[in-house]
Amino acid sequence: MDRRRFLASALAGGAAVLAGCGTGSAPAPQAAPPTTPRPTTTAPTTTPSPTFPAPQLARVPIPPGRLTGLPGEGSSLAWTVDDGDDVSVVRAYTEFGRDTGTRLTFFLNGSKPAWTENADLLRPLVADGRIQLGNHTWSHADLTSLSAAGVQDELQRNHDFVQATYGVDMRPYYRPPYGYRDAATDAAAAEIGYTCPVLWYGSLSDSALITPEALLGFADQWFLPQHIVIGHLNFTPVTTVFPQLHQLVVSRGLTTVTLDDVFLRP
Repeated sequence: MDRRRFLASALAGGAAVLAGCGTGSAPAPQAAPPTTPRPTTTAPTTTPSPTFPAPQLARVPIPPGRLTGLPGEGSSLAWTVDDGDDVSVVRAYTEFGRDTGTRLTFFLNGSKPAWTENADLLRPLVADGRIQLGNHTWSHADLTSLSAAGVQDELQRNHDFVQATYGVDMRPYYRPPYGYRDAATDAAAAEIGYTCPVLWYGSLSDSALITPEALLGFADQWFLPQHIVIGHLNFTPVTTVFPQLHQLVVSRGLTTVTLDDVFLRP
């Protein structure tokens, strides 16, 4: 190649390079930066409570006088639980009933905060009948120490609280605190619709603090057909042995029932 042709060729190559960066020409297309896929979010799902059918029993009229056991022959157990001193125990008992299908009757004192604080959890189970509420007076008063008006005030105040909070009428069932009752207290209660004092035939003996082992021993003694057994919502040991208590019920072929499962209300 002669000198002139070499210079012409070199100038042409330089012009091509300048055309690629010049401000007067379109920039060379560039690849878009890689995008990171947005994480997908799934709305949390709420697991519905298990459903358990109510026992199919031929309900009978409530017998007159105090109630200490379930009538007739059968395999029913009325597991009743009182007071409500401990918010966490009320919650745990409610969850136990919800998750296992164990039917319970709570005899509550509305003055205790547990019944307000656990109302949202408890209300659906009360509405569908898995947990029944019974009147245990407003403040756990010894009814035999009160006038007729005092007896009625204790029961009525608790009645009004439960009706406002849970939308249910507890009549005719009430449990006199300590089991203390007499003809005068029964008459005063009956005047406002509480005609059935509910006592018990067997106790878990946990109104005071006892060990889980002792509690299981009492359950072994008293979880029997047609018994009304009393427990308490006051101390945590019972919450540590719910699986064993449930297994005892199952192994003995018992069906837990509420009072409304067994009796016809007047």
